[in-house]
Amino acid sequence: MKPLLIAAVFLAQQQQPYSLFNGRDLTGWHADFPAADSNVRLRSPFLVRKGLLVSLGEPRGHLLTDSSYRDYRLEVEYRFAATPGNAGVLVHASTPRALYRMFPRSIEVQMEHGNAGDFWCIVEDIRVPDMEQRRGPPAQWGTTEGKARRILNLTDDSEKPVGEWNTMVIEAVGRAIRVWVNGDLVNDGTDATADHGQIALQSEGSEVEFRKLLLTSISRLTDPR
Repeated sequence: MKPLLIAAVFLAQQQQPYSLFNGRDLTGWHADFPAADSNVRLRSPFLVRKGLLVSLGEPRGHLLTDSSYRDYRLEVEYRFAATPGNAGVLVHASTPRALYRMFPRSIEVQMEHGNAGDFWCIVEDIRVPDMEQRRGPPAQWGTTEGKARRILNLTDDSEKPVGEWNTMVIEAVGRAIRVWVNGDLVNDGTDATADHGQIALQSEGSEVEFRKLLLTSISRLTDPR
């Protein structure tokens, strides 16, 4: 059995939610930030502070789970504590630095303030209803540099004011991904080109705090109604 799939099997056997963050340290995670390649003394942008997992925003990179997961609900509680900006949760992550020598192959669920719930296709793809309206002309679609990789969310008014905690729920079952922000369905995709992988958090220019990263094994998506 491949090591990255062991956690997927383990999770499937659990009856209770499983926290990816223990509140003390980054056990179970590893950071990848390209700037460290040329400066080994550069500190990681990911740390634990007062029981919170913090992404400092700089240097830019990703914090990835050591293990791979499939068929789950991921509940994330996060906030931009000061200046709002950009961040994201990546699901089905695999090949590191596959895009712009920075982003791992994955499907990103956007957390950027004002755009929470957008999909970004990173050398993986997914489909949603009204694709042309939400992604642009089909001739421009793609998953690599220079292509139309963004799929707009269903609502831009689901986030809470800066400083307040947001809840993002991501359900990934088979090749479908469904996302809620503060109880609002913000994206619903099918026919993804991946169905398992690591989970990653971004450091992408803005400080973000996380107080919950709770994973639950599921066999079907929650009814969106």
